[in-house]
Amino acid sequence: MPRDRSLSTRRLPIRRLSTSLVVLPAALLTLVCAGAAPGAAAPGAAAPAADPRGAVRAHARAAPKPRTFDTGPARAALERLLPRHAAQFALVPDTAAAADTFTVSGAAGAITVRGSTGATLLTGVGWYLQHVAGADIGWPGESISMLPAVLPRVPEPVTRSALVPHRYALNDTDDGYSGPYRSFEEHQRQIDLLALHGINEVFVQVGAEYPYYRALQEFGYSAEELREWIPGPAHQSWWLLQNLSGFGGPVTERLMRERAELGGQIAEQLRALGMTPVLPGYFGTVPPGFSARNPGAGTVPQGDWAGFDRPDWLDPNAAAFGKLAAAYYREQRAVFGDSAMYRMSPLHEGGRTGSVDVKSAAGAVQSALDAAHPGALWAVLGWQDDPTKELLAGVDTSRLLILDGLSDRYNRLDREARWGGAPYAMGSIYNFGGHTTIGANTSVWIDRFGSWRAKPDSALTGIAYLPEGTGTNPAAFDLFTDLAWEPGPVDQRAWFARFAQRRYGRADPASAAAWEELRKGPYSTSSGLWSESQDSLFTARPDLAAAGAAYWSPKFMRYPAGAVRRALDHLLKVDPALRGSSAYRFDLVDTARQALANHSRVLLPKIKAAYEAKDLPLFRRLTADWASRERQLDTLVGSDPNFLLGGWLAAARSRGADGVEQDRYEYDARSVLSVWGRQSTSEGGFLHDYANREWNGLVSELYARRWAAHFASLEEALVRRAAPRAIDWHAFEEEWARRTTRHPDRPTGDPYALAAQVAASLPAAN
Repeated sequence: MPRDRSLSTRRLPIRRLSTSLVVLPAALLTLVCAGAAPGAAAPGAAAPAADPRGAVRAHARAAPKPRTFDTGPARAALERLLPRHAAQFALVPDTAAAADTFTVSGAAGAITVRGSTGATLLTGVGWYLQHVAGADIGWPGESISMLPAVLPRVPEPVTRSALVPHRYALNDTDDGYSGPYRSFEEHQRQIDLLALHGINEVFVQVGAEYPYYRALQEFGYSAEELREWIPGPAHQSWWLLQNLSGFGGPVTERLMRERAELGGQIAEQLRALGMTPVLPGYFGTVPPGFSARNPGAGTVPQGDWAGFDRPDWLDPNAAAFGKLAAAYYREQRAVFGDSAMYRMSPLHEGGRTGSVDVKSAAGAVQSALDAAHPGALWAVLGWQDDPTKELLAGVDTSRLLILDGLSDRYNRLDREARWGGAPYAMGSIYNFGGHTTIGANTSVWIDRFGSWRAKPDSALTGIAYLPEGTGTNPAAFDLFTDLAWEPGPVDQRAWFARFAQRRYGRADPASAAAWEELRKGPYSTSSGLWSESQDSLFTARPDLAAAGAAYWSPKFMRYPAGAVRRALDHLLKVDPALRGSSAYRFDLVDTARQALANHSRVLLPKIKAAYEAKDLPLFRRLTADWASRERQLDTLVGSDPNFLLGGWLAAARSRGADGVEQDRYEYDARSVLSVWGRQSTSEGGFLHDYANREWNGLVSELYARRWAAHFASLEEALVRRAAPRAIDWHAFEEEWARRTTRHPDRPTGDPYALAAQVAASLPAAN
């Protein structure tokens, strides 16, 4: 790969949008075109077709009917999703349809889907697969191999409209926890799946560092200084949230340029389907020493975040803020084009205000956005105490969308009272750190989405799909996105019964029984304190009293463990004719993995009791059983492509131009899974194992070795009748993170045989 070349006198080519208007959120009345806003255009940018400054309240009434559009991008997506059956679908733009509406009709082998956007056409295809053809394209796993050669007819034409205008997807952390080094094809697959499931607004984070890099060179910083300040891709999510800087780098100019081009491709792909690319906005993050290099620019030190020194905050009320924001948006436009929605969360997780007036600062942030992108929506995360009343008081809340990350976590929530009637999207963060654990508070979703929408003063205008890591829990993804399209109340039991049927291609009593167990167990956890299920003790830092792996994860079982154990038995009895799909294989491996993980909570207390009783023979038998379970777990997850450390590491190394750079990016990718950051953050900030997951290679090379070292020290203590020797776990984990050992990036073994072995080795459920 080519080495760095200076871009100081060159610009990335401006990415022009399609000839049609950018499709905005359905309730947004402004039409922003491909070019720059008046007075803020980058050289060569296309001029806007209309000035949206006179737009009325963004959430107040329906959008104008869209013009006709090119169905080519939707057709291409359909061919990727259904290569054997795409020709049996006619995709027709429906210029008379209301926004976010599709109609499905047709005879066998000749299905017609009409829709208001390319993405809505794909949502119609997804509805047909789910409700007529009985097939699932999940995230991950699919059953399209079970579809008949000729697709079934639609008994009667069906029209569906979205219940809410905003269907937002992706947490700020998704890039870090789901794959910071993914290819365009992987991102494209993600977009296809989101469109198929009715999402219309998608956060685009890849390449977000490049506008900062370009703009800040105009404010007294050298390219080298900025490359040191910008973290590696696996940690950039938290830099954009103003939590940290520098870790996992330095990044090269070549990598930043490649990532910017990738982000531009992702944004263009979204626009081509009529979806909104949600881009990071500028709210004041600056490197150290900004005030010294820019006299009169006041900055506020942001203190500590989990052991990291946070970047400074440039006072938005200062004149320098407006200049830097304009430069940032200009550079962003040059690569990513314009959008209708921008993500910003000032003062996230404990940021300091200093002497800054937050109300006026919030107004200045929105004004800077409006100057660059008139009428654009500001999307802010509803998390902890944010957004504060002071922030909301300073902005036009009709052009704000709060993405509520706590909708299903706590009780007695009144979002209208809390946020003064500002529009919000009901969200869920049912996965933290990319954990592989199964479960979600699905009954809470169903109840609150309906009841919150029905409130006389409801400000609910959307859903927000916000797991910290995507690609786990396909049932949760399906159900959560269904909320926005189902015209009546969702019956949880009936929904899971239908899911079981389409997940493997047709009705089967064993699959129905399995998913009924999973529904009653991990998918019916309650709100009150948690939105995620417990993680595994196999992945925990060794301690006989360990109750969880990640510091902030639940410390107890959130559902009866027998539900997963019984589900595994049922899945093993599914008709052999239905076992060939990737959906079945993933679910079988995932359920067996969860059964093993739950057993770790039974086995560890027994080991602790044997140690405390000084029963050396029993201690040896139990710790040998523990080690055997870890080997069994590592082999099991190695049989499915979604549980492989090897692919994660290979992707990171592929971005390096030479061995040194490859090793640096591998460390970036390994560290976020283990130590997370430097020692102060790993230990003082309790971030070690935050992103724990049961992956082949990770289990064997880190978790099993770690437990083996601990048990060896305890056994030695029993033999010598002395205190166990201390182990520096951070040093142990840091050594692992610095390794460059290779691991398989392709699955091996028979998932069914391995899952059957797990079931045979575990006690039967009560």
